[in-house]
Amino acid sequence: MRLFFIFMSFIFGALAPTQAGVNLRLKGFVGDPVLAAIVSFSVGTLSLLAYAYFARVPLPEGSAVLKGPWWMWTGGLMGAFFVAAAIIVAPVLGAGTMMCWMVAGQMLASVLLDHYGLIGYAVREATPARMVGAFLIVIGAVLVEKF
Repeated sequence: MRLFFIFMSFIFGALAPTQAGVNLRLKGFVGDPVLAAIVSFSVGTLSLLAYAYFARVPLPEGSAVLKGPWWMWTGGLMGAFFVAAAIIVAPVLGAGTMMCWMVAGQMLASVLLDHYGLIGYAVREATPARMVGAFLIVIGAVLVEKF
């Protein structure tokens, strides 16, 4: 089962530069990166609503959603920034460099989130080997950008 999740992670990782490219083309038609992000999120929202409807996903009570911590509402904000930033950055850096730096940022943040067990992650110590792995990803980003 773990191999399935690794494969799934690989696939959605491969979709990130594809999504940025698709949204970049969309920006060419709507004229603005923020408008392209709005269209992208609207299509995504409609897709998720359709899935929830057909899969008969039960809706939580309104008060249940409000019981969580304030910061749980920032995920959508981060997603909006991610999509809009990718649309802006992609034509400047290209897919390879953009993705390398994105993965480097993701890896460094992930090691910190794991190490401190933040926002619901289980504690996984930032061992020297994990830190070397994260550092090698940064080195890889530098190499992809330079060459």
